[in-house]
Amino acid sequence: MASVSSTPAQQFVPVQEVRDGVVVLKDGSLCTILLVSSINLSLKSYDEQRATLMQFQNFLNTLDFPVQIVVQSRRYDVRPYILTLENRLKQQEEQLLQVQTREYIQFIQTFTDQVNVMRKSFFVIVPYVPAVLKTNSGLGKFFSFLQSKSRTEGGAISDFEEERTQLEQRVSVVDQGLSGVGLRLVQLGTQEVIEVLYKTFNPGESTSQSNG
Repeated sequence: MASVSSTPAQQFVPVQEVRDGVVVLKDGSLCTILLVSSINLSLKSYDEQRATLMQFQNFLNTLDFPVQIVVQSRRYDVRPYILTLENRLKQQEEQLLQVQTREYIQFIQTFTDQVNVMRKSFFVIVPYVPAVLKTNSGLGKFFSFLQSKSRTEGGAISDFEEERTQLEQRVSVVDQGLSGVGLRLVQLGTQEVIEVLYKTFNPGESTSQSNG
């Protein structure tokens, strides 16, 4: 379980904590982040494209709760790959392979300096708002569709495990629907969720921060 500390900047972050991979917002609502694969429709025939779009439309029509689709674009960090190549270069005994590896490293460095190699990640945010919450004004961007609810004063707080069960049922619906479209889904764990949140609220930083 990871909590969000109350620094001045973090007062504007709607996240209270991440518990067992579930994001708990400050208003008491919950949500789960699903990492979703992509489909290149341009490689499919017209009939396949049409069938895929119809299946996705049917999936949306069957939902009786809101979901949010988020696309994150980040510049690909090639430093770990370059480091791996440099380590292999040190282990190479043949001179020809050393030259080829060195030239390849230079090519990768030059190419990535001239071209922004982007890495896209696709997420589906599945929310659950307990029945004890009531409508209020909304704040936040990444989870703005969840911020329209807040706890009633003196209202009973539902058990977290019970709320998570309701959330998991919704996740199952989304999983079945998108699997029918041909997509693969993975539910993020606590550390993965923290990394996504950190990158979301710190878009200018290239490295992620982990909270224990």
